[in-house]
Amino acid sequence: MFLKNMFADKNILPINRYLRKLVAYIIVSKRLKEVEENFIKFLGGKSPLPELTQKLIEKLKTKLEMPIVPAMRYVPPFATSSLEQFKADGIEELILFPMYPQYSTTTTLSSLEDIEERCEALGYNPKITLIEPYYDKYDYIKATANKIIEASKDIEREAYDLLLSAHGLPVSIIKAGDPYEKQVEANVSALKIYLHEHGIGFNAIKLVYQSKVGNASWLEPSLVGVLRNPKNRKVLIAPLAFTIDNSETVFELEIENREIADKIKYKDYLVVPCLNDDDAFVDFIVQQVNSL
Repeated sequence: MFLKNMFADKNILPINRYLRKLVAYIIVSKRLKEVEENFIKFLGGKSPLPELTQKLIEKLKTKLEMPIVPAMRYVPPFATSSLEQFKADGIEELILFPMYPQYSTTTTLSSLEDIEERCEALGYNPKITLIEPYYDKYDYIKATANKIIEASKDIEREAYDLLLSAHGLPVSIIKAGDPYEKQVEANVSALKIYLHEHGIGFNAIKLVYQSKVGNASWLEPSLVGVLRNPKNRKVLIAPLAFTIDNSETVFELEIENREIADKIKYKDYLVVPCLNDDDAFVDFIVQQVNSL
């Protein structure tokens, strides 16, 4: 379902809808068996994302006096049932907090449009307020940096490369005006400054991109390419475009890419967990909502 819904999204494949359907079918057909096997073998048949999201929501409910629900883009829980309840309860405004720190047409815009379309289908016309991108907000940078600091507290940091891994995008989408790459780079710059100002030094800090699909040109350098051509065989990898752990962190970073590192005989390969339900992230979300 995830792959089918994702590649049916016009923001993911911005081409003629009939051609998009064909291309989606080809991509899904090639990847479906592999993805299913990986989910069953390594993730027990399910992504950790829904459970971790619910844990975050339970903490938020203790600090925000409003209904709080998850809305996934390509897999349940979809937004429709929650929107039906909100309409029935007479709720006049929806606040959308994107779980993507950086804005992209493929993520934030796609999710916003999904909510708008579902509201329209229900005849529900609330005011919709979208929390702005927070990739360079100080408290978000602090929370992210602290996860890196915590994950590296028992190692000699100066001997490690810190790889900040963002989800990749086709170059064609960037050339069409998507601001994602610039915001990712600004995110990296802010983290570098914060770590430097707090006396946290690594051998090198590098931006890399993960999760490439297909043969088109994607943002570089790729994480896989960097791992396969090591200048340093001690690495700490921190997810940059995810706030909650999911199959692309738990499987792709922790398992799939670790296998590459093991084959090349890395001396150490460490992965920083996402923010998940970290109290600092909870407080940051509350701050963003209350500041509206």
